[in-house]
Amino acid sequence: METIDWKSLPFGYIKTNYNIRCYYKDGKWSEPEINDSETINIHMAATCLHYGQEAFEGLKAFMGVDGKVRIFRFEENAKRLQNSAHGIMMAEVPTELFKEAIVKAVNLNKEFIPPYGMGGSLYIRPLLFGSGPKVGVSPSDEYMFLVFVTPVGAYFKEGFKPVKVQTFSDIDRAAPLGTGSIKVGGNYAASLRALGRAHDEGFSTALFLDAKEKKYIDEAGPANFFAIKNNTYITPKSTSILPSITNMSLCTLAEDMGLKVERRPIPFDELGSFEEVGACGTAAVISPICQITDRDTGKTFSYCQAGNAGPISTMLYNRLRAIQLGEEPDKFGWNIIVS
Repeated sequence: METIDWKSLPFGYIKTNYNIRCYYKDGKWSEPEINDSETINIHMAATCLHYGQEAFEGLKAFMGVDGKVRIFRFEENAKRLQNSAHGIMMAEVPTELFKEAIVKAVNLNKEFIPPYGMGGSLYIRPLLFGSGPKVGVSPSDEYMFLVFVTPVGAYFKEGFKPVKVQTFSDIDRAAPLGTGSIKVGGNYAASLRALGRAHDEGFSTALFLDAKEKKYIDEAGPANFFAIKNNTYITPKSTSILPSITNMSLCTLAEDMGLKVERRPIPFDELGSFEEVGACGTAAVISPICQITDRDTGKTFSYCQAGNAGPISTMLYNRLRAIQLGEEPDKFGWNIIVS
């Protein structure tokens, strides 16, 4: 293992020692296998390559203040992967197999967990794909489930600092009744052009509008959207939004802190009335937004006084991080401790 500069970790790939692999064949899953290779031997006619039978998850393990390793809300990731598998007709990974694989992957790569206080985490990437050969359009008969891990820092280089985002109407991420609500690679491929253009034009990310009417806020490229107004946590309700586990957790924390929570359509025209806005997800946790600019009209909405995140966003961020790091009692039972 090369020496890692924990304070300067990017959100990128760093090779670790082992990954875990399971195979679905003849209607059943194999036992998890330990592998030290970074590559996969795959049939050239595999359905994942031709017909997009692929889904993935993202979750994290943390080194806590007490020296214990915690994995955050894995059951919800297992459920979401099962839902994704159902959505594109893949074999579902049982929750116990999912748990066994991620715990093995974390335990076998413990030396790569960033130390407490460095701001990093061990990112866990479960991947499920059709590995059997098909030429006609149909589901595979064989699947592979793989889990690898890598140490990561902040998703946005700004960290917990307000960012600028861009809205537009000429690119859609997902159709209203398509795959937007499941975590498949095609959704992310569809977002790349908008994300790349936003970066080139000076923004941290893209914020999509609904694909049907272009009237409502949908989802930021890699994260859910939320806003604060009148002591209320507001987040979009849409059939094309991925149900974020971080957003789900923030809704619970907001209610616990005495805020109202509303999950509803958010009209674009309402952006000017919000006190705080942000993007949230496993990778970024919360990324406060200081400015939203509409590419079509040039209209700009500004937030974050003096360039700082809003007080409610800050409290939510600090509280969620404290639970993940064992600094605050886990009253909701979200963590499992890896022994």
